[in-house]
Amino acid sequence: MEKTLQKSPESKAGKLIAVVLIAALYIFLYLLDNVLPPNSFTLMLIPVLKKGAIYSLICVSMNLLNGFTGLFSLGQAGFLLVGAYAYSIFTIPADQHDAVYQYFEGGAIRFSVPEALGRVLGENAGNILGAILCIIFAGLVAAAFAALIGIPVLRLKSDYLAIATLGFAEIIRAIFQWNGLGPVTNGSNMLRKYTDFSDIQIGSVKLATAFPFLISMICIAIIVLLIHSSYGRAFKAVRDDEVAAEAMGISLFKHKMLSFVISSFFAGVGGALLAMYQTTIQANAFKSAMTYEILLIVVIGGIGSVSGSCIASFLYIACNEWWLRFLDSGSFFGISVPFFRDGFRKVVFSVLIMVIVLFFSRGIMGDKELSFAGLMRKHKKKATGGVEGGGQA
Repeated sequence: MEKTLQKSPESKAGKLIAVVLIAALYIFLYLLDNVLPPNSFTLMLIPVLKKGAIYSLICVSMNLLNGFTGLFSLGQAGFLLVGAYAYSIFTIPADQHDAVYQYFEGGAIRFSVPEALGRVLGENAGNILGAILCIIFAGLVAAAFAALIGIPVLRLKSDYLAIATLGFAEIIRAIFQWNGLGPVTNGSNMLRKYTDFSDIQIGSVKLATAFPFLISMICIAIIVLLIHSSYGRAFKAVRDDEVAAEAMGISLFKHKMLSFVISSFFAGVGGALLAMYQTTIQANAFKSAMTYEILLIVVIGGIGSVSGSCIASFLYIACNEWWLRFLDSGSFFGISVPFFRDGFRKVVFSVLIMVIVLFFSRGIMGDKELSFAGLMRKHKKKATGGVEGGGQA
């Protein structure tokens, strides 16, 4: 009997649905940036969408390391910091260096990649291409830091690895605030005036919201391809049983280092996007609490689930920065509530997180992935009474 190599109708339909949804998403983002007038709803929605897209990439990069390779690392904030600074330093216009590096005589680096490309390609094209190149550079710098850090720490396991990576993240933060590096990092002062999302546009078409989605989706797609490759299967083998993986010929240190460096590269990309979102960067903000926040989102979404990390990122950002804000306002639908005051939102949000962690220990998705083809197959089975082929033998 000949084996058919054609994909199932459900798989084709699932991909078609995914393409249609992605196209609809970008049409909606275009309307948000260029057509819909600003109002109280869009002014809250746009920041949540931007930050949710960025955190999706950051959480997926952490999940690659913690969920798919089994390395309990707490150094993510350090790599975000490196990526944010690597991006910002090389996108500040030359005529703004005196204002930004006012305490360090204008700084040591007076070169802007978007500005240089803008002189050749035009301002808009220069901003887009320059931002993309600097985002990639930010990831490479973060990966280089990870390679150096990984040599001593990746021979450690479990809690010892977590403590070591957390320590290195704090050391990086302290070094970046050191005045000795002030001409490059601006010491403990903020970096600003660099290329951000508001500068990204094609002609008169603004791409401030679509750009972080595009970069994050490309990076997450690359991570998914990696997870489903032979390297991804090796990562999972290391996670499940190191002794068995080594017996099968898998080099533990090599694959741990590879996972660590790749995860840090995408964390650096996420740091660059975060810098673009915030429009100012200061090393003091990248504390260990940021790493714990990212780890919490990964746990809520499901350790070992890419789609779970994405869903949890948007839910976390929306709840934290939008949906629960009324708890700080002192009233509910115009009715005064005495205990609705500043900070009460954080209390309720903390309780919700505790409930999720206690009663849904595997998170929203567990280790499963969201699949339109899988949903269609389940729907078809229900429609046919649980028997494929419409109930025929």
